[in-house]
Amino acid sequence: MRFGLLGTGPWADIAHAPALAAHPDAEFTGVWGRRPEAAAALAERHGTRAYEDVDALLADVDAVAIALPPDVQADLAVRAASAGRHLLLDKPLATTADAARKVADAARAAGVASVVFFTLRFEAESAAWIDARAAEDGWFTARADWLGSVFSAGDSPFAASPWRREKGALWDVGPHALSALLPVLGDVTELTAAPGPGDTVHLVLRHTGGASSTATLSLTAPPEAAGVAVELRGTAGVFTLPGRGAGPVVAFGNAIHALTEAARTGRPHPCDAHFALRVTELLASAE
Repeated sequence: MRFGLLGTGPWADIAHAPALAAHPDAEFTGVWGRRPEAAAALAERHGTRAYEDVDALLADVDAVAIALPPDVQADLAVRAASAGRHLLLDKPLATTADAARKVADAARAAGVASVVFFTLRFEAESAAWIDARAAEDGWFTARADWLGSVFSAGDSPFAASPWRREKGALWDVGPHALSALLPVLGDVTELTAAPGPGDTVHLVLRHTGGASSTATLSLTAPPEAAGVAVELRGTAGVFTLPGRGAGPVVAFGNAIHALTEAARTGRPHPCDAHFALRVTELLASAE
């Protein structure tokens, strides 16, 4: 499958480009970015071509991987889907439910496959853990803590991200927490949100399966307090999410494979644009 990469920032450099260049099922056709000089440098590092015009890149590929701020992503995803290109997107899909719905609707109307890169769902160990827990019943409660120090440690490549500065942890790491809770406990029927220090947000959720859950999200935690934990409690006992996997390049490679399979078989992936739309709706409600 011929892939074009839209975006040249840290995440494109760290995850998207290396995974596309290494994947046996992907032909890394080219890069487009809002900064032509950055697109040229990224393309040179990975032996591909930089495009100055996004429509020219769309004309040469079968699929796009997008590593851009969510609202920029949403508009370009609609454009790519309308051109018949499969979509490998990042979370959050958009920062409004309306924009996210336009992406999901465009993918459905065009009949293209979509996969949204919720990292936990593509790391082999955490994905297997979530699938195993989703196959079990009797859940009582759960908690998801996603505490980062992006804005407090001072050395993160994402600290200068304008959209993260504006939208905070709810929109950046909230999708990760929801991507672990929803497959196991079911959709959310009630949601309450409360602010904490910095950009910290606490969520209390009621799920269709009857269980309740909480999520604590932050990008401003002290480095000593940062960490990720997901815990489920029910009739089967207490289960804790295993440690992180082999890194973002391997996980993104799994997402590439998932998109190629969805396109080949016509079977939607569980983390498609429609699932990402629901996550966006919940985040907007919390906001």
